[in-house]
Amino acid sequence: MSIASAALNRGMKVAVVEMGLLGGTCLNRGCIPSKNVIFPADVINVIREAEKLGVKARIEEIDFAYIMERSRSMIAEDRGHMEEGVKHAKNLTLFRDVGEFVSDYTMKAGRETFSAENAFIVSGARPLIPPIKGLKKAGYLTSQTVWDLTERPNSLAIVGGGFVAVEMAHFFSSIGTEVTLLSRSPRLIKEGEPEVSELLESSMAESMSIHTDVEAVEASRKGDLKEVVVVDKGTGKRNSFKAEEIFMATGRRSNADLLKPERTGVELDDRGFIKVNEYLETSKPRIWAFGDAIGKHMFKHVANYETQIAWTNFIGPVKTPVDYSAVPYAVFSHPQVASVGMTEREAREKGHDILTGYYEYSDTAKGFAMGVEKCFVKVIVENETFRILGGHIIGPYAPILMQEIVNAMNTESRSVSSIQTSMYIHPATPEVVQRAFFNLRRHTHEHTHEN
Repeated sequence: MSIASAALNRGMKVAVVEMGLLGGTCLNRGCIPSKNVIFPADVINVIREAEKLGVKARIEEIDFAYIMERSRSMIAEDRGHMEEGVKHAKNLTLFRDVGEFVSDYTMKAGRETFSAENAFIVSGARPLIPPIKGLKKAGYLTSQTVWDLTERPNSLAIVGGGFVAVEMAHFFSSIGTEVTLLSRSPRLIKEGEPEVSELLESSMAESMSIHTDVEAVEASRKGDLKEVVVVDKGTGKRNSFKAEEIFMATGRRSNADLLKPERTGVELDDRGFIKVNEYLETSKPRIWAFGDAIGKHMFKHVANYETQIAWTNFIGPVKTPVDYSAVPYAVFSHPQVASVGMTEREAREKGHDILTGYYEYSDTAKGFAMGVEKCFVKVIVENETFRILGGHIIGPYAPILMQEIVNAMNTESRSVSSIQTSMYIHPATPEVVQRAFFNLRRHTHEHTHEN
């Protein structure tokens, strides 16, 4: 809707085609509802772990129905404001249907067919469900349907090991559901630093059962429970797990098969996502694409950034290329994870001569006061230039602490100097970030975090 609003402000006539709820994945089925329910989970863990600080507290009740309804109500209110805005917007036509291209610059939505001089494809993505035998018949939850639950499942088998799988495992295990996490990847959050994944898995394993490097091959109903059969990718051994519900968190797939952009000359990549150049232009003149539709970095903050780039390049006259060198992400797990830029291995593979900095929370006054164990900050810096190439944090407030690294990477020099020379409040949590940059060392191989 940001592009539509900007176009309306310039006096253009706009058509918006939306097959789902206004606000897209982030508001309705993604970022917002997940954080609405994960924050109560965080509070639960603070209470449960308070005793190690000398505070004895007890949780009387966890009202799952209220937590879910509170989230739905908040989202409905936000969406309602958007609906009202659209109703009163002049020169805006909203088509509430699945839209598909039928010819050059021409779309059909329901019974209506219309054309435009310019088009922005922001068609998003949806859950990718692998062809697992018996899964459809057994029934399963996804990141689209889980928010409709009104009763807490007693047990849950989560298939996946990425962001959604880990966050949902944290939420459900915190509210009392017996969680089994089944990851196809050898490690959780495979995109991250290996030592971050290692610590995350060992920490989460204290509250759930985790099995990595396994492939789900079959699902079925067994009385009141559902069963997932997996094959160990290393040994070939089969194993089965029973739970009240199955949650599929196995990735995202393109919506281009619904949109059919190839009919207007827009090319797709081998995964079915829309191909764009560095200016977010598709293969068809006057058609841009961004967000989950292009399948690059599927985060709302990246889509927000791409929106600005696409609009700037649309109105011209100077084109601005996208810069993905400092894309951050956060995983609201327990402990929290945040990352930006390259991992150590990626930096080495790209030929950078690097320094790495590493510092544990517990070695700072605030970290010790909080009773934080094992969590750390790791940074990757280019030798000689001292340009920041990447940062990785696992521990309390990781997404908040990561922002200062992100900001430094978006300066002209991308240097460590703004962090190293700044006056940090003492004792405060951000000191762990500064200490990591003061602790730069040269290594011939990747650092391995010792548990």
